[in-house]
Parts: sequence; structure tokens; C-alpha cells
Amino acid sequence: MKEKTIGQIVTSDMRTATVFKKYGIDFCCGGGKLVSEACEKANIKEAQIFDEIALLDIKEAVIDFDKMELNQLVSYILEKHHGYVKNTMPIISQFANKVAKVHGHSRVETIEIASLFNELSNELEQHILKEERILFPNIIELESRSKDKKVMSFPFGSISNPINMMESEHDYAGYIYEKIEILSDDFTPPDHACNTYRALYHHLKEFRDDLHIHIHLENNILFPKAIELENRINS
Repeated sequence: MKEKTIGQIVTSDMRTATVFKKYGIDFCCGGGKLVSEACEKANIKEAQIFDEIALLDIKEAVIDFDKMELNQLVSYILEKHHGYVKNTMPIISQFANKVAKVHGHSRVETIEIASLFNELSNELEQHILKEERILFPNIIELESRSKDKKVMSFPFGSISNPINMMESEHDYAGYIYEKIEILSDDFTPPDHACNTYRALYHHLKEFRDDLHIHIHLENNILFPKAIELENRINS
């Protein structure tokens, strides 16, 4: 890999675009440089870049989410998925806005894709805030009280009320992403696409895949268990 140019590395594995973007290394117009050259100019240790690229291939152990306690599942979602969304959304937005600006005159769909993703980003920022400040702390408190067999009431009524709102927002996020999938031809870049264009579509697909898992963990495991727990301790 050390003998490959930055552009070649990104072309062979689009996930690496996030690593280069993180360190401000140009992989599009400056893609003809070696990593060593770019790192020397940016005063970054070359090994740091390659170490982060190597981490992309570390496989996660299979986790049985259904057997997790609710506080453990919440912690996992916060670290794995909320963290990913917060870190990745600004990068994808930059890619989308740049591609729309450069290619929008000939590929008008890129303008709408950028607009849709920016809308999604705003929606998810508020959505995550509500989960982290309201819903998740109350689910954890519900689980804690259930161990002491204490009846719990919420200022918003049943725990199902904010859950219903979160599920509705999940549906809207899915609706927006379906439109992006159609506009991008299922994240298929045109033959002439530059590295930024290709990186955008790669990361849009990766973000979609993560969002599917994220929503699955909440809609199909965390939320039903929280509702079941509330019903059990308040019955």
C-alpha cells in the first residue's frame, strides 16, 4: 500500500476516503501523491494513516443483542451508531455539496441528493438529541426501577409515546433514503466520476447500511423490550 498513490488506495477501497478526509488529505485532485508525500507536507505520521486504514478490516464478534440488558443495548447504540452518525454526517454532507457544485450542471440529481442528505442530517441531529436526552435515560431508569419492582410514571405518559414518535421519525429517514437510492441509481456512480463522486456514493451506501442496523436495534429490540418492561412493572 505504501507504493500506491492516495488516489489508487481510495479507488481500491472507498472506505479509506474517510480516513484521508479526517486528516485533511486531498484524495481527489491530490490523488497522484504517495501517502508519505502528503503526510510529510501535512506534518502527520504516515503510520497513523495506515494504522487507521488497517482498522477498517477488523471484524466485530457476533453479538446477541436480544440477550443484552437494556442499558447495555443503549450504550452500544450510543457508541456504535449514534457515534457513527455524528462523525460521518458532516463528511458526507461535504462530499455531497462538493459533487453538487462541480457536477450539478450535468448531473442535476446530485443537487437533489445533496439537498435530501442535508435535510436528513438536520432531522437526525434532532432525533438523536431527543433519544439521548429524553428517551434513552428514561429507558435506563425504567430498567433500574424494574429490578426494585418500583412502579414508574413518566411526565410524557407511557414510554410508548416517545417511542411512537421515534419510530415515525425512523420511517421518515427511511423515506428520504429511498429517494436518494433512486436518484443515485442504487449508489452507482457514472463511469466518468471522480474520486469525490465515488466516495460520496460509497459512503451514502455505507451510511444507509448502518442506518438499517441502527433502526433495527431500536425498533425491533430496544423499544419493544422497554414497552414490555413498563407493562410488566406497572401491571
